[in-house]
Amino acid sequence: MEIIRIHGAKQNNLKNISVDIPKHQITVFTGRSGSGKSSLVFSTIAAESERLLNETYSTYIQHQLTQYSKPTVDLIENLPVAMIINQKRLGGNSRSTVGTISDIYASVRLLWSRIGEPFVGYSDIFSFNNPKGMCETCSGLGYVEDIDLNELLDFDKSLNEDAIRFPSFRPDSWRGKRYLYSGLFDNDQKLKDYSKTELDTLLYTEPTKLKNPPDNWPKTAKFEGLIHRFRRSFLLNDNFEKNKFKDAIDRIVTSSQCPNCKGKRLHPNVLKCKINNYDIADFTELSIDDAITFIKNITSDKAKVIIEPLQQQLESLSYIGLNYLTLSRETTSLSGGESQRIKLIRHLNSPLTDLVYIIDEPSIGLHPDDIQRINEIILSLKNKGNTVLVVEHDPDVIRIADYIIDLGPLAGKHGGEITFTGSYQSLIQSDTSTGIALRRLHSLKAHPRQAEKFIQLTQISRNNLKNVSVNIPQQAITVVTGVAGSGKSSLIRAGLEHQTTTVFIDQKPVHASNRSNLLTYLDIFDEMRSYFSKKTGLKKAMFSYNSEGACPECHGKGILKTELAFMPDFTQTCDVCHGKRYKSEVLNATVNGYSIADTLALTVDEAIDIFQSTPTISEPLNALTSTGLNYMTLGQSLDTLSGGEIQRVKLSKYLTNTLQHHTFVFDEPTTGLHEDDIPILLECFDKLIKEQNTVIIIEHNLTMMTYADWIIDIGPYAGEQGGKLLYQGYPQGLLEIQASVTAKHLNHYLS
Repeated sequence: MEIIRIHGAKQNNLKNISVDIPKHQITVFTGRSGSGKSSLVFSTIAAESERLLNETYSTYIQHQLTQYSKPTVDLIENLPVAMIINQKRLGGNSRSTVGTISDIYASVRLLWSRIGEPFVGYSDIFSFNNPKGMCETCSGLGYVEDIDLNELLDFDKSLNEDAIRFPSFRPDSWRGKRYLYSGLFDNDQKLKDYSKTELDTLLYTEPTKLKNPPDNWPKTAKFEGLIHRFRRSFLLNDNFEKNKFKDAIDRIVTSSQCPNCKGKRLHPNVLKCKINNYDIADFTELSIDDAITFIKNITSDKAKVIIEPLQQQLESLSYIGLNYLTLSRETTSLSGGESQRIKLIRHLNSPLTDLVYIIDEPSIGLHPDDIQRINEIILSLKNKGNTVLVVEHDPDVIRIADYIIDLGPLAGKHGGEITFTGSYQSLIQSDTSTGIALRRLHSLKAHPRQAEKFIQLTQISRNNLKNVSVNIPQQAITVVTGVAGSGKSSLIRAGLEHQTTTVFIDQKPVHASNRSNLLTYLDIFDEMRSYFSKKTGLKKAMFSYNSEGACPECHGKGILKTELAFMPDFTQTCDVCHGKRYKSEVLNATVNGYSIADTLALTVDEAIDIFQSTPTISEPLNALTSTGLNYMTLGQSLDTLSGGEIQRVKLSKYLTNTLQHHTFVFDEPTTGLHEDDIPILLECFDKLIKEQNTVIIIEHNLTMMTYADWIIDIGPYAGEQGGKLLYQGYPQGLLEIQASVTAKHLNHYLS
């Protein structure tokens, strides 16, 4: 049997492990959250495969690719080229849709150019990203953005007094100086006293060279009206700054449907071309299932060669449970699970073989009914002669493995070892926490909380929901179930988002740079710096790596990046602070033998022992532990956390400053959680209920359903075939509902 052989993997928490992985088989990696699965599969195997592949390209091409540093591993033998199917959201911008990202829209454009009447041009004219095809009013976006002058400007102030209400136009910023130093305005005059001409000059001047600029005006600069500049910098381009100033932009910019194309993105001439009375935009607005029906009804020998593969592509999307999406749906609005399934589809018909496919928790966001189809796709990848590695917690996915590698025994420093290798049957008999969890018998909660008062959501209509009304018991756990796309989230969001007492705890990343860490998010880094300052006598700012304490060589980043002209950027650990980010005098200032850098390297568990007598630090850390994140290090950068970890960090904030009489809504909180870690979450939910709060959980996990006090089931299927209330009440009653796929799987799970 051929094998991939790992020797001495020490990445992150891995304890110098060596393991063989069979080729041309499905190997599933299991273990508690934080046990080292991702460190082995993604940070070691995948990273090394990508790094070695990149090295085969010319230096010019290497420069364009993501740079991977060599993982901490002695050797990997027989490593194939890796295809990584992770859960990073597809992202992109508003020009990227399900149709464009899946390449299906290219076939659709070809179809309309071939048989649409009247003929208006070749396929590229049907692209809303092509200047010839796009609507001139909205440049192919489908919406127009307007700037609210009363939000952008404070007319009661002068330019010197910060009249431009936007962070990067302050008087002392380089953008702000382009108005102050122009010599065109009285910088102390209030905007409300400007003449119409002065205001038009400030706002609407096209870029022009100044005739007699003052001495402090940059030699080559042109003067540009504020509205033009703002549009160019923050509306027309998708860039880093657009994310950085998102809140300010949302305040200033209003968005509405384009009045010319009515949201269809294309030029009126292009929209004249139709097939069976549908223009191309009408077609992309159909759900995938309706689009398949439309394609099947086209009778044209001329287009047969386009129609057959197009129908196959659409059927693949439907089969994988994305039948409720439309081709016009923007990729920025897709969840991680939806993004991952679209990536999977792109590999389905690939003729390449002998690759290693590396898939991260493909069950995320999926109802047990949809997981069977994902399993079929994983099996088909193997049957084409590939090796498939899957990181997973879901019992239904673990069951299809040819081989299982379990890591543990626990998380963080208490994990990182191989605790089991072998078949599914052997795993179930093993004494690993995964084996124990998989053979555990399940039953519904014997005594669900009896409801006295209810939150009533009445006649909710949104997306596929039509006048749905439900009752949610207060001070109890309600689990909302149904297949992906059935309308669960739409129901809860539409019903509760305008209530000020509702707290949504989702998995969206917190806006974070690599300079923000666990402590900054929990607002206790400040406490930590005060603690060190008091004990050592150094001033507080010295204990910040973003301020006075920063290592002078790397400016507090811990790494040095050298940009080389025709070579990849070269990143190395700073050899002055050795990656610790601080000046030497700060590193020498210790409390009980620990410097601040040593403290940031501690796990949450270790830190609690040290800061027991400082409750302002230990209490938030205890709250983190109660959500199962005791294995994380204090200085861990927030951009390295998974969706499930982010959600639990958010939850921990509410466990220290407990709110009362609030409704907490969790979206799939078991994401990334081992079955044995679910009880940790349940304790947190019980604590919230003790404080007279209500907990609502949108969830596919069957174990979580067995802990519900009340279940609301939406379905029966996705999109137009969903959106109906199938059941609400105590969990036992759901088992009788014939129309519910949730009931089918829950019955099976309990037996």
